[in-house]
Amino acid sequence: MDTIDAIKQRRSIKSFDKNHKMTEDEIKQLLELAILSPTSYNIQNWRFVIITEQTIKDKLSELSYGQLQVSEASLIIILCADLNSWNKNPERYWANIPEESRNSLVASLKNSYKDKTELQRDEAMRSCGMAAQTIMLAAKSMGYDSCPMKGFDYDAVGKMINLPSDHLISMMVVVGKKAKDPSQRGGQVPLSELVFKNKF
Repeated sequence: MDTIDAIKQRRSIKSFDKNHKMTEDEIKQLLELAILSPTSYNIQNWRFVIITEQTIKDKLSELSYGQLQVSEASLIIILCADLNSWNKNPERYWANIPEESRNSLVASLKNSYKDKTELQRDEAMRSCGMAAQTIMLAAKSMGYDSCPMKGFDYDAVGKMINLPSDHLISMMVVVGKKAKDPSQRGGQVPLSELVFKNKF
């Protein structure tokens, strides 16, 4: 599917075909596309916990205040971020470039993030947001639908997935075959209210 069409056709779906299963190859393809999302310094700080087992999806639905799309979807992706990825063997983020340039980037990276917990968290949320959009557009281009989600008990889900202490959950994205078409778009605010040329 054309990228522009995928953007126009992507909607947040609330009802999925519970009997549809994505293949392992489809899930792998979706995740291989997800990791092409941009991150600052190429630190690739997102981590993806994927859920396909029905009993776990049902439990996650309960932790999502009973939202059925969680239990009905073929795949749940919990987008987490490693807050310390900037300091975990960062040389590997530039394995394909000359050593001198790599060393310079590592020094710059550490200088940018060391002791800056707010920046580490902000960067994690930005990275996961971009990855989530990549996942949703890639899913649409593959013939699937999706729904981004923040309405769940973050602490309980973190315990359920054994979230490491230096990680945080950004959001979930559920993916599957829609069972119902979404309602009409609520309405977009006109560009004239949203876009400012050169300054406000």
